Amino acid sequence: MTYGVCFILLNLFAMRNIHAQNRTRSLPEPVKKYLDLVLPKDPRQIKEVELTHNGFFKSSLKSDWVKIKGKQYFKTETPEFEWTGETSMFKASDRYMDGKGRLRVKLFGLIPIVNARGPEVDQAELLRWLGESVWFPTNLIPGDQLSWSPINSSSAKLNYSHKDQKLWYIINFDEKGYIVRLETERYLEKGKPEKWIGKVSDYKDFHGFIVPSHIEAFWELEEEGDFQYVDFYVQSIKYEY
Repeated sequence: MTYGVCFILLNLFAMRNIHAQNRTRSLPEPVKKYLDLVLPKDPRQIKEVELTHNGFFKSSLKSDWVKIKGKQYFKTETPEFEWTGETSMFKASDRYMDGKGRLRVKLFGLIPIVNARGPEVDQAELLRWLGESVWFPTNLIPGDQLSWSPINSSSAKLNYSHKDQKLWYIINFDEKGYIVRLETERYLEKGKPEKWIGKVSDYKDFHGFIVPSHIEAFWELEEEGDFQYVDFYVQSIKYEY
């Protein structure tokens, strides 16, 4: 590699870092603290993610917890993901691609029992992709579609727009600066949205990024009360830059 090429590459790298610093300079204080904690120095932008997990899943308020294992793929340049989960009773797939969401469940992996799609599913699945950005936190650096609004010293509002959808989360941070709680309104079924809460914990180092390895998900239902349905533990994460 010639000196001239090296000089150009070094300048491009420096300009990229300056641009990233400018984007984070005006962030709310808890968000700046969080990004400083979880991102390596001079982080490369994560473009694709492969994640595996195990844990427990509950399909309804009256059902029992079942063991589950899953695999999930994400893309970040455009919002996309696909998750597949398997229990002893059913196989499920959840995805958001080309601006459309879809949820499918097959009993014993053979008999279709759920095949959900439509505007409410599109909104719910895009919110899932956005909330699960805690596993690929360069996705939470502000840009054309993503911004942060201040609330107080321990919380901030995450705003995101894609196509005709405008989404948000209220994000809570602990004393160290880590995200511990995400709250939004998300469609559970057709009709009005319900309050959805995600709790994340047990932060670990995956390839230089500090991300939560435990997630619990709840619906806060007006009539039935809290319904926890997810208790997942991340086993592995791979990144492509």
